[in-house]
Amino acid sequence: MRIGLGYDVHRLARDVPLVLGGIKIPHHQGLIGWSDADVLTHAIMDALLGAAALGDIGKHFPPGDPQYKGISSLALLAKVGDMLKQAGYKVSNVDATIVAEQPRLAPHIDTMRAALAGALGCVPGDIGIQASTSEELGFVGREEGMVAWAIAAIEKV
Repeated sequence: MRIGLGYDVHRLARDVPLVLGGIKIPHHQGLIGWSDADVLTHAIMDALLGAAALGDIGKHFPPGDPQYKGISSLALLAKVGDMLKQAGYKVSNVDATIVAEQPRLAPHIDTMRAALAGALGCVPGDIGIQASTSEELGFVGREEGMVAWAIAAIEKV
């Protein structure tokens, strides 16, 4: 078994869709980035790639590359799943935490788990997601951005 840790952060902006865990969440702000800026999925991708010692998402999907402009992070996660399979690994489990002051994410977690599991070819029970706040401290507390952490375990098949 191998374990990887992932982290990602993105700024919030008005009039941009908020995508987390591959789903659009109603909110007056969204995350900005080269792809859909799905901070949760990006942290999970880095955790999985790190566990397999395959680099990071910037190596495989560099910002500035036109083919990734606005792309769904779920599509990129599926590619990471394929890379793991080619390297002889399968996902054992993923656990992730999103840190955001708003919106309330608990009602969306099961849908996010299903979307992420679908992209990876595993079951939603293999994906854990928690949501937390920063108690109004720092850039997350000021609602300037969101952060996500993820840890992933993979095993040889």
